[in-house]
Amino acid sequence: MAFEEDYIPRYIALHRSGELERRAERAVAGLERCRACPWECGINRLKGETKVCRLGRYARVSSYFPHQGEEDCLRGWFGSGAIFFASCNLHCVFCQNYDISQQPAGVEAGPERLAEIMLELQARGCHNINWVTPEHIVPQLLEALPYAIEGGLHLPIVYNTSAFDALESLQLLDGIVDIYMPDFKYWSEKKAKRYLKSAQYPATARAAIREMHRQVGNLVIDKQGLARRGLLVRHLVMPSALDETARIMRFLARRISVDTYVNLMGQYFPAGKVNTEKYAEINRRLNEQELAAAYTLATQAGLHRFDQRAPRRQMMPF
Repeated sequence: MAFEEDYIPRYIALHRSGELERRAERAVAGLERCRACPWECGINRLKGETKVCRLGRYARVSSYFPHQGEEDCLRGWFGSGAIFFASCNLHCVFCQNYDISQQPAGVEAGPERLAEIMLELQARGCHNINWVTPEHIVPQLLEALPYAIEGGLHLPIVYNTSAFDALESLQLLDGIVDIYMPDFKYWSEKKAKRYLKSAQYPATARAAIREMHRQVGNLVIDKQGLARRGLLVRHLVMPSALDETARIMRFLARRISVDTYVNLMGQYFPAGKVNTEKYAEINRRLNEQELAAAYTLATQAGLHRFDQRAPRRQMMPF
């Protein structure tokens, strides 16, 4: 699926029309009774109140750099411009970034600083701007984007998410995000409650991914092999959970599109709170047979577009 080489992100036109600023103002005003993510905490983040995500008025950035570990169509030659935001609105017990997602971390960044970071990554040659864990800071990102555009930002924006997103926030991003990259983790409410600490995650993720696909469609890749627009779904294959994988793959093929671009990730390793008897069933690495079975389930569901890296290259060393 090729795309024109002179791709211009749609957010530039929204900025020129004034619509981007209107959405940003509406989103920031909503922080007074926050409903930015599915928890709908209702706290006044404008006054610094915090709850599930532990963030008040401003975002916190833990790191940013040209990321060479993303999918081939995102990292290209010079890397994906990843901005890792501190905190998370999920509490996954196995989180591989536990130190920044569930512990105090990062440096507070207002809209001007966020814009500076995006422009710096663009100047370093990155192929896109990759917002990592943005679910709870959509208002802050919308507020920062006009500053970045005025400074010359013109790269595609990647929304790198757990898929635990509020539909209202996603709708504000319509025409702004170029590439949605959700990770659909678990299908069943029971396992989502146990491992993600939210039984509403599966239904929320399904609705979110439908909305993402409605906005951007299937992933479009240019002649150089770089993603320009569309949906890319990640699925971290978990130990002893191929039944979850099967249902997620069927959902993507039947309810989204058989042309959905999927990355079946085999790099799971015990992290976070997993190294305890309470989570003994996932206190091991994934094996190659499980990852191969996951690919079989995906192809049986009708999916055929996968990240180009071979499964063996994704496996963490034992």
